[in-house]
Amino acid sequence: MAPERETAARERHPVGATAATRPRTPRLDQPRPPRRRIVPEWDPEAFGRLSEKIARFLGTGRFIVWMTVVIILWVVWNIAAPAGLRFDQYPFIFLTLMLSLQASYAAPLILLAQNRQDDRDRVNLEQDRKQNERSIADTEYLTREIAALRMGLGEVATRDWIRSELQDLAKELEERYRHGGHVVFPAERSERPPGRDTEDR
Repeated sequence: MAPERETAARERHPVGATAATRPRTPRLDQPRPPRRRIVPEWDPEAFGRLSEKIARFLGTGRFIVWMTVVIILWVVWNIAAPAGLRFDQYPFIFLTLMLSLQASYAAPLILLAQNRQDDRDRVNLEQDRKQNERSIADTEYLTREIAALRMGLGEVATRDWIRSELQDLAKELEERYRHGGHVVFPAERSERPPGRDTEDR
């Protein structure tokens, strides 16, 4: 009996690492198939945008005017209409319930819109802070560069300084020429008549 069981077990689970016997693992280069969920899914961004639109509408004068018109029509209808057509008698309990329901939905929607606005403001402040840091760093770099250029320009000879130095040098050479009596510049020697050089010699 035991050998027969072993052979049956071998037939069910073949020995050897083949592709058919390996457990199928999901491939990493392909997306997972969508799972079926009992709870319906919704886009939180779309719901947030809808809540912001509702909150913006609730904060306008148009909403107050429309709500006032609806309440007035409600009250007038339930007072002046025939008794068979009235759907809310004098204490107007149904109107109170509708207003409470509207307020109970309006408050969370307004809070959700405020939270989204706070998140946007936080992101904008973070971006502004980073931009200010970059601007400060750029300003410090430019300040250092300008200071280095000023220090470099302080060591560079200007045109007026070179002119004054050349004038001083020319005066000094003229004085040497007058006292020594010999030609300092070769150009002056070529400009003199030929007999003059022999006389100087």
